[in-house]
Amino acid sequence: MPSKTKIDDLASSTAETQVDTGVSLAASAWRRLRRNPVFLTGAGIILLFVLVAILSPLLAPHDPADRMLADQVIKARNEIPPSQPGHPLGGDLQGRDFLSRLLIGSQQTLLVGVLATMIGLAGGLVLGTLAGALGGWVDSVVMRAVDVMLSIPSLLLAVSIGMLFAQANQFTVILAVAIVQIPIFARLLRGSMLAQRHSDHVLAARALGVKPAAIVFRHMLPNSLGPVIVQSTLVLAVAIIDAAALSFLGLGNPDDNIPEWGQMLGGSQTVLDSHPSLAFWPASCIIVVALGFTLMGESLRDALDPKNRR
Repeated sequence: MPSKTKIDDLASSTAETQVDTGVSLAASAWRRLRRNPVFLTGAGIILLFVLVAILSPLLAPHDPADRMLADQVIKARNEIPPSQPGHPLGGDLQGRDFLSRLLIGSQQTLLVGVLATMIGLAGGLVLGTLAGALGGWVDSVVMRAVDVMLSIPSLLLAVSIGMLFAQANQFTVILAVAIVQIPIFARLLRGSMLAQRHSDHVLAARALGVKPAAIVFRHMLPNSLGPVIVQSTLVLAVAIIDAAALSFLGLGNPDDNIPEWGQMLGGSQTVLDSHPSLAFWPASCIIVVALGFTLMGESLRDALDPKNRR
């Protein structure tokens, strides 16, 4: 006969298992995420980045366009303002406070990355829904166009699109990066919707005579958005890197009084040997922020995978 203690332990274990299997996928995912150091690290980086970007006008000690240290710039001797009281990171090639430009630049980087991802997501949702819901020749046409775009490296495609505009500005950077992201979301959503076609709830809705449009927008599309939303966090990291690359190549905002990390990185190339810090700080910010979105996105994808549910 098993002891009373063993029986109680078995009953407790069975109850915990029933509770765990009874929770929703989202609740189960959050239970794992809040104990995941990788997710917490990525979320912490993103939270800090967003707060700095939002509060940057208040945090910046000086006007990023003010050449207050211009008298310390000696181009003949390749000298720029060093670190000094009131200017912890010194100045740039124009005598502007480097810390202020770095802080304000975070706002521009966040704006470009988020807007480009949102536009790319919207375009991908339209194409993916058409291909997944209609099928047939519509699916073939959309997917062949997506295949062509995906066959070109994303950065090369973004640069090619940026070169098409006569006057480069911040909007052209957002548009170029967004167009590159559309096929990623379209292919992912189309695959998710095809998987939903033969699911029980869709078959039941068809048997009950529900209209095709209602089946698509009430049953198939809502249940297909999970992987797409998770993918957007990963794509956001790529968007920030691509936007910085376009600005680095001179395809971004031509007004350097409005700082952006990629633009700051490109402007430091002429003095990279003598003043590497001008490139180190914006490059480090880009890498850390992209890493934060990648860590959070990978953790979300693993946590929402039903195969990993315990």
